[in-house]
Amino acid sequence: MDIATIVGVILGFVVVISAIVVGGGWQSFVHIPSLAITIGGMLCATLIHFSLPQFLGIFSVVKKTIVTKISSPSELIQSMVNFAAINRRDGALALEQEIPKIDDLFFVKGLQMLVDGQDSDVMRNLMFLEIDNLRDRHSNGKKILEFMGAAAPAFGMVGTLIGLVQMLKNLSSPEQIGAGMAVALLTTFYGAFTANLIFIPLAGKLGIYSKAETKAMEMTVEGICAIAEGDGPATIREKMQAFISQGRREEIKANI
Repeated sequence: MDIATIVGVILGFVVVISAIVVGGGWQSFVHIPSLAITIGGMLCATLIHFSLPQFLGIFSVVKKTIVTKISSPSELIQSMVNFAAINRRDGALALEQEIPKIDDLFFVKGLQMLVDGQDSDVMRNLMFLEIDNLRDRHSNGKKILEFMGAAAPAFGMVGTLIGLVQMLKNLSSPEQIGAGMAVALLTTFYGAFTANLIFIPLAGKLGIYSKAETKAMEMTVEGICAIAEGDGPATIREKMQAFISQGRREEIKANI
């Protein structure tokens, strides 16, 4: 679980709400019609722009930014080195006993194909096909969050324009102009607040996780295919360390 996402959102709300309360008159910041225009309009625009299954999938996208587990490069390299040693010593069938110990389903799929005697080229093609599809799903989820981040301030401005029109109709009552302007600006506040604290940061976090997950999967493919081709532990370690920056290779170097 990425606690940073939860902490960031909660602290963001606390900071803004605290500033409002300390400034006094927090009741002025609660206006249901303004909230309905901003959030409702943003959701409707998202439904128009994307299909219903894509829209409903936003919940799993948000979950991905909070609850996710990506194997670290050091864990992957060490696992591959260990499996290469087992493969060289006892053969591929001995790796079947290691499958129940692995939590990563993608890793399990590759290892099972290796145990079944699949050709390395076939395994590489199948596994990279899955990586490409995963990358597309993450890209679609990121686009949805980015669209929501752009639509929320836009509908905030729409709400502000609606409020200004209603305010200008009451110019004959100067005492109502100030209150009307405050209500008109609330939709802009709601749109900017939700976009910059929730939707845009979540889109960025999803992009970061997508790159990290696909990199881990690519490392898994190269490691498993190298084992299938008969490479030894030392060779596999060097191949997989190509995914890591030069400065960190000694830091996470696997034991043989």
